[in-house]
Amino acid sequence: MRTLIDALDYKKNDLKFYILLLSAPLLLTLYRYHGYAEYFGRYFQGLTTHPLFDFYAHLWLFFIFFILMCVIPIVLIKFVFKESLYKYGFGLGDIKFGSILTVITLLLLVVPLIYSGSKMADVRLEYPLAKILLERHDLIFFYESAYVIFYYIAWEFFFRGFLLFGLKERFGAFNAVLIQTISSCLIHIGKPEGEIIVSIIVGIIFGAIALRTRSIWYVFILHAAMGVLTDLFIIYL
Repeated sequence: MRTLIDALDYKKNDLKFYILLLSAPLLLTLYRYHGYAEYFGRYFQGLTTHPLFDFYAHLWLFFIFFILMCVIPIVLIKFVFKESLYKYGFGLGDIKFGSILTVITLLLLVVPLIYSGSKMADVRLEYPLAKILLERHDLIFFYESAYVIFYYIAWEFFFRGFLLFGLKERFGAFNAVLIQTISSCLIHIGKPEGEIIVSIIVGIIFGAIALRTRSIWYVFILHAAMGVLTDLFIIYL
């Protein structure tokens, strides 16, 4: 009699790819229900009346995202898959091409587009995530540093590193790009509509850049610049 496992066409040799594919819905669900700033008060009830509650809640968001999307994948790569992080885009790859592309893209596309986008009402309503920054400019440096180090490094390592490079050998480059784009798009649900649409386009472009440069670091710079500049343009301009 054909079993359920037989119906799924389960292959033991593909276990690594099953783990990679299932990591996206599992880790993103954990982040959604435990990492969002709105849940910070559940774990730290004593801080709910603190004047910096909004600030701390978003640092919590960055920290939880980093644990789920960076630390756990690194543990899987090193101790379960027993592979090098460099296989997942952790190295600098093609430095010359990546550096030139990053500088040109920043100057000609990222800065003007983000400046224009920061004037849109729905974007200004969404960012900065910690609204206290609009009044407490002394917190901006620490907040944006945590934003870049914990949130954006984890983001690029998970989507453009762990998923993209991990799935490429099994499903091919373009399919891997689409899978990580779908996953990264879903995390934008609840954001402004235009941002969600742009995330699909950017997901494909950033996936291609990561594959071409063999590194996550060039798209990390671009993505982090988009986030930080959005905040700064809204706060100061």
